[in-house]
Amino acid sequence: MRLFVALLVWLTFSAPAAAAPSALDQALKAGAAPTSTGPQRTERIEAELTPMSAWAAPGSTAVVAVRQQIQPGWHTYWRNPGDSGGPTTLDWSLPDGVSAGDIVWPLPHRQRLQSLMNYGYEGEVFLPVPIEIPADARPGQTLRLTAEALFMVCSDQMCVPDELTLSLDLRVQDGAAPLDPRWGQKIQTMIQTAPRPAGIEARAAFADGRLTLTATDGPLAGAAPKWAYFFPFEGGIIDHAAVQTGQRGPQGLTLDIAPGRGLTANGLTPPLAGVLSTDLGAWEISADQGPPLTGASGTGALGDGEASLGAATTPVAFLQAALFALLGGLILNLMPCVFPILAMKAASLSRSAHEPREARRDGLAFLAGVLATFLILAGALLALRAGGQALGWGFQLQSPGVVAILSLLMLAVALNLSGVFHIGGGLQGAGSGPLSRLPGAVGAFFTGVLAVVVAAPCTAPFMAFALGAALLMPWPMALAVFLMLGLGLALPYVLVSLSPRLLSRLPKPGPWMETLRNLLAFPMYGAALWLAWVYGRQTADALALLFGAGLMLALALWLYGRSQLAHGRSRGAIVAAALALILALGLGVMAARAAPATDDGAVGSTHLASQPWSETAVQAALAEGRPVLVNFTADWCVTCKINEGAALSSARTAEAIRQTNALYLVGDWTRRDDAITAELQRHGRSGVPLYLLYTPGKSEPRILPQLLTEGTVVDALKDAAR
Repeated sequence: MRLFVALLVWLTFSAPAAAAPSALDQALKAGAAPTSTGPQRTERIEAELTPMSAWAAPGSTAVVAVRQQIQPGWHTYWRNPGDSGGPTTLDWSLPDGVSAGDIVWPLPHRQRLQSLMNYGYEGEVFLPVPIEIPADARPGQTLRLTAEALFMVCSDQMCVPDELTLSLDLRVQDGAAPLDPRWGQKIQTMIQTAPRPAGIEARAAFADGRLTLTATDGPLAGAAPKWAYFFPFEGGIIDHAAVQTGQRGPQGLTLDIAPGRGLTANGLTPPLAGVLSTDLGAWEISADQGPPLTGASGTGALGDGEASLGAATTPVAFLQAALFALLGGLILNLMPCVFPILAMKAASLSRSAHEPREARRDGLAFLAGVLATFLILAGALLALRAGGQALGWGFQLQSPGVVAILSLLMLAVALNLSGVFHIGGGLQGAGSGPLSRLPGAVGAFFTGVLAVVVAAPCTAPFMAFALGAALLMPWPMALAVFLMLGLGLALPYVLVSLSPRLLSRLPKPGPWMETLRNLLAFPMYGAALWLAWVYGRQTADALALLFGAGLMLALALWLYGRSQLAHGRSRGAIVAAALALILALGLGVMAARAAPATDDGAVGSTHLASQPWSETAVQAALAEGRPVLVNFTADWCVTCKINEGAALSSARTAEAIRQTNALYLVGDWTRRDDAITAELQRHGRSGVPLYLLYTPGKSEPRILPQLLTEGTVVDALKDAAR
């Protein structure tokens, strides 16, 4: 029936093409197929062949992926499309001796349409395919790989079969190849996270109109999943749209599944194969027919995933996330990364302390800046994630260009506080005229903007839960949670600015204000230097460009300040300042576009002997009976660096690692890493830091506090060893 529907859709939408032969048809008749490489497009989808590695070695298995960029409102399908649609198919044309394997299918999303349930993909998706390279392939040779790709691209109203000819020139070269700089990391992450067998034993039984699936052992042994869902490889076996209920047990789980028409008509023909998806991970299973396995039930009920996701959107869950976001924002004011902004707010308060109207205006302007920036950042994060990007809180600081711009901006703010140049009226004359009031409100607004941008490296207590929950909610709820976080960040300053009694306790204006302002410039200089250090960690030998841009910016602002002292009469200083600013901008652009540093397998400075994090390394150590301590960190995360200095650098901690024979792994999120992002999300987090302690015999790790102490780490390691 599905084949008939697909054929009918194809005939319907290809009728105009039948009347007028396409360029593809004419080329095929002429005996020459199109050979262009790169992305091919229709109105609904962009697709291309892209390699995981920069080249392929003779006799090796290369990985080439079909990258799909699907337009919003449209989707493509998994190997089992569900109740409608059709899977992506590839018809390869390859050189002699080269062969293509099957698609490595990523875990699909469930796409509900009224009473139907489909399985597929939206946004950006990679379908990796192994390509066998013959041993006699010559180094220096280029292999042309071509695939006729058929995508069934559907929206809620219609389906269109889009056929594209995709080609790739794959270079052959001796030696181990690095990842392709464009898409290689994403393809590798997709392969690492794709469902695969994991030693799970499964049984299936069909009786009394119900299908019972039990699964035990492997990663399910001793685990406690909250929800589970079974994706069958074949259509018609189950009722895709029905809720799958079940129970967890000490060694696995049991699912009660509504059968599909194919199963009720033909009975169960083992094995029943598919993907078992849980909140702990997703694995391929193959269930033989037989009685339920022991240890697969009796310890609690399971959700089906979709219901668990819906739980995040309940009023109680939303109010809880909003409250935690407010508390997290309040605590964020005490985090070290926000200290430079506190310095700016203190300077602003001291200036307007005895001008209640001005203080109220500045407080509300600061609040507006905080909320507007949180709204923009949250909107960008949610939009990029909806488009298939794997991002989390602080994602903007994973870009060297953003870090370079922020470093220069902090330098400019520090020079302003040092009195090198002024914006608006002088400090003593603030509020003396109607025009001079504008810089105060604008300055307060942009102080709020800076507060949010600089606060991104920090994750305060309560924030992790709130942001993790927000990223599962519909976008109106998610934006509301982010706004509550911004309200918490701005609330102390706003309350002080609105309270005349508190303002009256501050000293009266005088020369001390200029001294305080100059003193508060130094935290901003420190922030600029710290961001420059982060930039140096993210890029390959480009720090000199940033230093040059900073030098030229300082010169330009100093010359501008000289012209201000001369009341605009020094045209030479203004021209020189403009030239220096142009040179600073040029160097800044070059610094922002610098190539990222290559990942040589090294991990960030964490004071303990460590290895890079990977799921394989975790499982290998657990198989040897070793505890595993995992530190997900980033160079731009100030909280991470304080924890590493206070709790992960002492001789006591190192001795506890040695005594317990624990393995210490570091997941460095300084630069974007989709595998780490996925692991953070799996534990309900949207950013770093995250500390996990795995114990042999338990598949679910213990999550350590975000603010670590030496005693916390040592005691946790000893507990894991016991």
